[in-house]
Amino acid sequence: MKYKVLALLVLMSSHSLAAHLEAPLSSCHVAEQRVLADQTGGNVTDVGQAHIAARADVLIEDINSLRMSRKISKAAADKMTQRVKEIRLQGDKFVAQQGFLSAGEKASFDREFDGMAGRICN
Repeated sequence: MKYKVLALLVLMSSHSLAAHLEAPLSSCHVAEQRVLADQTGGNVTDVGQAHIAARADVLIEDINSLRMSRKISKAAADKMTQRVKEIRLQGDKFVAQQGFLSAGEKASFDREFDGMAGRICN
C-alpha cells in the first residue's frame, strides 16, 4: 500500500514538472516578436512587410500547435488564422499601393498581433 501511494505521488509530481518544463509558444515572447526581422525577396519588398510576414508565420505556427494539442477548438484556430492572414494581406496591399509599410501601419499590425498572442498565451 505504501508503495502504491509513493508511486502515485511520484507520478503526479513528474506530470506537474513536465507541465512546467513545456516550452512556451514563440508568440508569447512579445518583446522578441516586436524586433523580429525577416529578409525581403520575392513578393516581400519592404522590411516592415517582411516583419509582419515573419510575425504572421510565427502566430500561425503557434495557433496550429495549439489546435493539434487540442488546447483550442478548430473553429477558434480557423478564426484566428484567418485574421492573421487578413492582416498580412493588408500589409501587402499597403506596400503595393505606397511602395512601403509605414511605421504607423506596422505598429497597428504589431498591436493586433500582440493581442492575439496574449489570447493564445494565457
